[in-house]
Amino acid sequence: MSEKLIVVEGIDPVELYGVNNKLYNHLAAQFPKLKIVARGNDIKVFGEDNEMDDFENKLLQLIDYHARRGRITTNDIDRLFAGDLLEKVQDLPADVLVYGTDGRIIRARTDNQKKLVTACEKNDLLFAVGPAGSGKTYTAIALAVRALKNKEVKRIILTRPAVEAGERLGFLPGDMKEKLDPYLQPLYDALHDMIPSKKLEKFMEDGTVQIAPLAYMRGRTLDNACAILDEAQNTTVGQLKMFLTRMGHNAKFIVTGDITQVDLPRRSDSGLSRVINWLQPVKGIGFVTFNKRDIIRHALVKDIVKEFEKNEEERGE
Repeated sequence: MSEKLIVVEGIDPVELYGVNNKLYNHLAAQFPKLKIVARGNDIKVFGEDNEMDDFENKLLQLIDYHARRGRITTNDIDRLFAGDLLEKVQDLPADVLVYGTDGRIIRARTDNQKKLVTACEKNDLLFAVGPAGSGKTYTAIALAVRALKNKEVKRIILTRPAVEAGERLGFLPGDMKEKLDPYLQPLYDALHDMIPSKKLEKFMEDGTVQIAPLAYMRGRTLDNACAILDEAQNTTVGQLKMFLTRMGHNAKFIVTGDITQVDLPRRSDSGLSRVINWLQPVKGIGFVTFNKRDIIRHALVKDIVKEFEKNEEERGE
């Protein structure tokens, strides 16, 4: 009788074993000839080599399945042994970006969201501009999570300029992190839709996922990363230059913004439109413009955006 030690990585053992070891017992029952002892991240297996190899292979498939779907059930284990559980990531339906928390399907839902996905496959730098609620940032983060799950990158960097939208940052309670977190909350919300909470917490602890104000990007070189700059309409030309020149080897950068919602003291300080115009001739950069037809929030949001656009045009803004 041989012995093999399998170290579980990439998943919380509680999620793999299930409540009261329900999933672990269901899996172990498929291998009656093996003695299987699980302690945290370590699983010791005793038995014939070929059976131990089969057990390890099935275990790794379940971990991969969880990484993409965010959950495992006893039915999933039964399907695994029936041979119809796991499709390869590259074989997923074309419009499915990732399987998020609790197995929810996250896909590109509008024409311009699909254009952003296609542009991401062809370019290392993308600009996505358009109105609030059109899915620019959400789709960009889904692309980043997909790249991480497919091991195309090693980390995700999400950043925003800490610019007040009519409020004053200094009057918020707490230390610097507590003052800045509200500005970054939309990024946290999107990530929680796509990565289970415990795994996201671990990713943030070890630096696999980083969320920080734009000022914290200065001086860094971002290799093997997917970096997203959100709310880029609130950056100056100099800030955009600083962010774009952080791009390292095997990096994918996505810049999103809504040029109609500039929160800088002077709208003319916004550098997003100017930088987009300057970079149009550069090969390897993709540009996608979203519009009110892409808005997928409450139905009223489209009408609100339409009326604001109409009145701003009349006022010459």
